[in-house]
Amino acid sequence: MKTHRLNRLPSLLRIFTAGAFVSAAAAVAFVALSTTSIHAQSSKAKPAKPLKFNGVIGPLTESADAPINQGTYKNPPSPICSTPTSLAANVNTDCEDAGPSNETSIAINPTNSLNRIGGANDYQLVLTSGGYVTETILSRAHVTFDGGQTWTTYPVPFNGYTATGDPALAFDANGTAYYGTLGFVFSQGRSPGFTNPDILVAHSTDGGKTWDEVRVAGGTGNATGPGIFNDKDYVAAWGNGNAIVTWARFTDGSGGATINAPIFASVTHDGGKTWSTPTEISGSAAFCNGALGGNACDLDEFAVPTVAADGSIYVAFENFSDFATGRDQYLVVKVDPTTGQRIAGPYKVAGIIDGFTDYPINIDGRQTYHDSQFRSNSGGNITADPTNASHLAVVWSDMRNSTLPAPSNPYSATTNSDVIVSQSFNGGMTWSAPTAITVSNDQFQPWGAYDTSGKLRIGYFDRSYDAANHKYGYTLATETTAGSLTFTTSQVTTTLSDPTMGDRWFSGRTPNPAFPHPTTFLGDYSGIAATTGVAALWTDMRNTVFFPPRRGAGEDAFYATAP
Repeated sequence: MKTHRLNRLPSLLRIFTAGAFVSAAAAVAFVALSTTSIHAQSSKAKPAKPLKFNGVIGPLTESADAPINQGTYKNPPSPICSTPTSLAANVNTDCEDAGPSNETSIAINPTNSLNRIGGANDYQLVLTSGGYVTETILSRAHVTFDGGQTWTTYPVPFNGYTATGDPALAFDANGTAYYGTLGFVFSQGRSPGFTNPDILVAHSTDGGKTWDEVRVAGGTGNATGPGIFNDKDYVAAWGNGNAIVTWARFTDGSGGATINAPIFASVTHDGGKTWSTPTEISGSAAFCNGALGGNACDLDEFAVPTVAADGSIYVAFENFSDFATGRDQYLVVKVDPTTGQRIAGPYKVAGIIDGFTDYPINIDGRQTYHDSQFRSNSGGNITADPTNASHLAVVWSDMRNSTLPAPSNPYSATTNSDVIVSQSFNGGMTWSAPTAITVSNDQFQPWGAYDTSGKLRIGYFDRSYDAANHKYGYTLATETTAGSLTFTTSQVTTTLSDPTMGDRWFSGRTPNPAFPHPTTFLGDYSGIAATTGVAALWTDMRNTVFFPPRRGAGEDAFYATAP
């Protein structure tokens, strides 16, 4: 959901992409990407930037569909269901079995470490007697009170919305949970597609059983016209009733073409009941190229906040900085915990190797990897060391150790994406040279968190377990000593997943007959949370599902712990 916005709203298999971006200052125009045709894999246009990372509409094949079912899935009982208690190393948190779940976030209650809440894009699909599919995509709360052995699914009342996306979870020190998402209304495949999303944050004071939802910021317009498109929210929380939500605010012109996309923030100090007026926080700097000229840092995506040990708030985000190569840079700002306004920065962390020719391109014009069609990105997050208020880390993935330029055809490309880390010991003002966790094949969509001892932990999708660079597992990297940026790694998953073929969701097209029905969407990120150990939640494809007329690998939110 690089300024890429990997559109991640759902409804029947369509991916909405940004149109051409035009910079008046640079007089640069990028080619708009088709949302309907399948381009020859060997003759792709370079991706437009910025793109929205928020709008996969539909896990099935493109088809007509019926009006939305307003009953069972929009107004379910509470709780909806529970999983059987399991002592397995990997536990499926999904019990609703209504469709795929992907793009995961997880948080641990500081007042009760056995209480954990997971969030995901949860899709609810119904095949009608007339052969149509009705669909909602309403993120649920996946809740455990026994440390992950049993999971209960609770509804979150996103009243008035057809779909949510970009799930983000956090607890404050008092045990109030915050669940950030986007809120859309879509028209089941009919024009104009979907309304531009609102920023929503729900809160819970009972460990995730019941929720109240608040609209923090509104979108305007729809997917194909001018308006405000909010994207990629994330949350952090602290103290008693304090939280912040950050996101990219795309201003779109005619045809949905992006004009600019700065980062915005809003804060609450009453447990999520009310939120401050959103404020722009991405600022300007000599190393930024403004969308309309100058040095505004306003072509942004993937904003994530973190809370330092002294209560300081930092936000990291990607900024589209190089119009010639299409590469981004990671930036960090410091914001006022009381107002959410920027008080320092932006500071540059590092350049990112994620440009026009750094990845192969999938059938939807999105960056992908060897023999694959699922879209991916370089985004990661910022995390703060609980033992040292000035110590921060930013993690991401990129192609600096891959063979470049990459062929545009993924079936001709050999890729080697690595997880990259940089750290700061002075509150984000200066950063270490980027350090890669060098492993064979592709590692992507990392998420970092410091444990209570001050060691950095990083979870990520990892295809080093498969010599063919097709199947992925989930890996946890752990610093050998605090601040060293040297790591040991361990596999969290007990079974590998294959996104390159034989998949049920987001897989109606087969651009290469040798790889039938590859998925085009796993989500845009995964999540871990850390205390003395780590809780991980990721998109897993080990289970086979049947949804007429085809059987294939599903997508579930799987959970594991690690010491």
